[in-house]
Amino acid sequence: MAAITTSASSVLEFPLYVAGKAVKTGQWLEVRHKYSGEVYAKVALADAAVLEKAIASAVKAEQAMAALKPFQKQQILLHCVRRFKETREELIQLLIIEGGKPRIAASAEVERLINTFQLAADAVTQVDDGRIMPLAVTPAAAAYRGMVRHVPIGAVSLISPFNFPLNLTAHKIAPAIAAGCPFVLKPASLTPISALKIAEILAETELPKGAFSVLPCPRQQADILVTDDRFKLLSFTGSDMVGWDMKNRAGRKKVTLELGGNAAVMIEPDTEISDALIDRLITGAYGQAGQVCISVQRILAHADIYTELKKKLVAKLKKIKAGDPAVEQTIVGPMIKENEALRLKKWMDKAVKKGAKVLTGGDLDGVLFEPTLLEGVDESLEIYQNEAFGPVAILEKYKDFEKGIATINASRFGLQAGVYTQNLTKMLYAWDHLHVGGVIINDIPTFRVDNMPYGGVRDSGLGREGVQYAIRDMQEERLLVIRQ
Repeated sequence: MAAITTSASSVLEFPLYVAGKAVKTGQWLEVRHKYSGEVYAKVALADAAVLEKAIASAVKAEQAMAALKPFQKQQILLHCVRRFKETREELIQLLIIEGGKPRIAASAEVERLINTFQLAADAVTQVDDGRIMPLAVTPAAAAYRGMVRHVPIGAVSLISPFNFPLNLTAHKIAPAIAAGCPFVLKPASLTPISALKIAEILAETELPKGAFSVLPCPRQQADILVTDDRFKLLSFTGSDMVGWDMKNRAGRKKVTLELGGNAAVMIEPDTEISDALIDRLITGAYGQAGQVCISVQRILAHADIYTELKKKLVAKLKKIKAGDPAVEQTIVGPMIKENEALRLKKWMDKAVKKGAKVLTGGDLDGVLFEPTLLEGVDESLEIYQNEAFGPVAILEKYKDFEKGIATINASRFGLQAGVYTQNLTKMLYAWDHLHVGGVIINDIPTFRVDNMPYGGVRDSGLGREGVQYAIRDMQEERLLVIRQ
């Protein structure tokens, strides 16, 4: 692997990978250091001809990928695990530079990258390949036996986001390999190098010829990944507006969508307002500058504890400043680009004009948005209704548990929600009544482990990620009937 550097005098060049081969096309996309704003690298861009070659190669590789034995797929995935471990520090530095992630967050993502590929390697031998199906359920079928097996769905198109450029890319690539599906992946244009680093390691393996392509390209150029019927599945992670539009244009292929969120955490009065709780709320709301689909955006505190929680949370937040992600102590780094920071500032200013109070933060300096806590936000505004995707959270008060649950459900999103309570009845009520993909008890909704079913309802998406669930999405059942 080429070493990552921030030197302005030596801009690095990265090839794309088409049909498993590194190619420099002569067309380039500049990649900027997210804190300094300097161009530090450029990556090769795919054009229509490159995309066509990638798709045709993936289709041609379908049989070879489907023929891979479990031990072969496992060897490929474990090779990646080994190489990720060997290049751990380089990958951490890449996330700091390319993604603007503080070192703690970057280290955690590299660890999750390793875990995701390990889980996929384990799943190859753990996921049931099929089942016996009893057919003799009527006299007419008495002489028949049935068997069902899972087979790869075929070539798949994958589109990954900027906010977890290693691990959310891994959540698409690793299940595709485990399922036996060739793939074409478009990484986010703001953070394309992470996916190319994964491709660089995949090129060292025994994957069949043409089985994978990783292609940075403009959104318009990549539209073929959505519309081309040679793909049997489209997996997209990104904004809700873009995702649902893709689904409408995807044709006959299966579509899985992991979209936005507006995650809430609800804190009951039987919860101790400890330093550990305050730290978890801050991690959930402001880690990675709030650019997480399950970032804590709304904090609902019961009236009995509201004042105490507010006082402790504001006191701790006042000590935290947005800064250079390369500095070890930094918790909140830059937002991904200035336009996004300006959009969030506009939303916040509008809320303040409508009567919201800034309890702490609110200042913007380029891409550095100070961690901000608002109170008294009008529920009709963008910053309340939409996904903030930045370091801004809203504190609100409730008195009745069931009404608090209803407040969470009022959102058009439904990814995950957190509820702090020691009452088992309330835990189960939350599980029964929250319209979300995951209910997290006594922790923040930002909690995720890479093997759990992860995804949402309503505007938050369609289908589930989590290695074994993604593998199943990339396979289909094939029935065998034998007449005796």
